[in-house]
Amino acid sequence: MPLYIDVPLRLLAWLLLAPLLPGVINKVKAWVAGRQGPPVLQLYYDLARLWRKGVVLSTLASPGFIIAPAVAWAAVVTAALMLPLGGAGTAFSFDGDVLLLVYLLALARFCTAWGAMETGSAFEGMGAAREVSFAVLAEIGIITAILTLVVQSGSIALSSMFEPLSGPGAALLAVGLFIILLAENCRVPFDDPNTHLELTMIHEVMVLDHSGPPLAMILHGASVKLLLFAVFLAQAVLPLSELPLMVSVAALTASVLLITVAVGLVESLTARLAFRRVPLLLTIGFLFCLFPLLLTWMGDL
Repeated sequence: MPLYIDVPLRLLAWLLLAPLLPGVINKVKAWVAGRQGPPVLQLYYDLARLWRKGVVLSTLASPGFIIAPAVAWAAVVTAALMLPLGGAGTAFSFDGDVLLLVYLLALARFCTAWGAMETGSAFEGMGAAREVSFAVLAEIGIITAILTLVVQSGSIALSSMFEPLSGPGAALLAVGLFIILLAENCRVPFDDPNTHLELTMIHEVMVLDHSGPPLAMILHGASVKLLLFAVFLAQAVLPLSELPLMVSVAALTASVLLITVAVGLVESLTARLAFRRVPLLLTIGFLFCLFPLLLTWMGDL
């Protein structure tokens, strides 16, 4: 397929499908609690409503308060476009593009923290400090998981890097990446996206002063990031690239849906951790990614 057609189609898929995931999670949580819950398409309604609203700016905020969410959203969407989609492969790839993926995710986090600091709010500054502190351990786990795939495939290009492990290594990597997915997307037990207590917030407190289109970009970017990590996890442990195109796309879709339901079940059946215990769980996630790396490396000796 020509690049000028492939890239817009992929972009449209990422932008339109990503808001479904938070809706599925909320529906699973409502089902476990015995409630009807909001509709699956609720985030689409919220985004449309926010785009029609104006922006309320703090007197202390500079233009960076508006620029930061836009840059963060663009970084996450660009990172998503770089991921292969099962048998469909990737639209563009080059050696070392996985490093660009990591830096784009780091740029998105930096811009989110930057926008939070722009308001001069002590609460948002506290949330930004917590976000970057926990990100240190989460990013170590991401890099370790990527190193595992690089050693397994012998490639540093996303298009050929996803050669799933076999045996216990695949199970360990799946658990480690799932823990990192929860941390990177500020889900329970690391954070509660539905909390309204400023002193217990991490990500949510950083966006308290955002409104209108910037808040819409933040919410949509968060859903794209959740979909990105779900796709990455599915392809890291399943041989999707080896399947026929339609079967591969169907398997990827089912895997992402299963991961999304699992996130909803975790949020329904577990409580949020105390702050002092968050680094311990992040370290456990890192170790779950480290053991497959050691197994893969020893297997190549």
